[in-house]
Amino acid sequence: MLQWAEIDFEIIVAATDEDYPLHLSPPDVAIYIAKQKAAAVKSRTDKTIIAADTIVVLGNEIIGKPVDRQDAVSILEKLNGNHHQVITGVTILNQQKEISFADITDVEFHQLTKEQLEFYVDKYKPYDKAGAYAIQEWIGVVGIKCVKGDFYNVMGLPVSRVVQALKLF
Repeated sequence: MLQWAEIDFEIIVAATDEDYPLHLSPPDVAIYIAKQKAAAVKSRTDKTIIAADTIVVLGNEIIGKPVDRQDAVSILEKLNGNHHQVITGVTILNQQKEISFADITDVEFHQLTKEQLEFYVDKYKPYDKAGAYAIQEWIGVVGIKCVKGDFYNVMGLPVSRVVQALKLF
């Protein structure tokens, strides 16, 4: 998505613990994890860092990445026919400045059959996706009834907001 915005970047991968203090609100959870990711690479570069983490929230439950096939199907059954929020926390920092924010998008699923949910999981294997789905895949085309907010946020990065924040650097 940063390529689409014509932003030059390099990817630096660092193992990061995605645990968080339980008292945090969902937007603060996403920001907390994004800050952890940024901190993990800060000592490895003097360039501006963009780190993000996306969570899915259904009611009061934060839904992370599925651990296996059954968990992925179970997560999608919870989301099926329901409204949820996708929250991406972003931290942008360099040696002089740090900005963090959360972007929230409301998403509503159509009611899909169990066979459709299993088809999606078996074909697309969304085990690395919060909420067990990627909106840009089959399930987004067939299963999403409504999106209110930034579509790209659901993909994992509110790009236009990031571009605006980068102007401050």
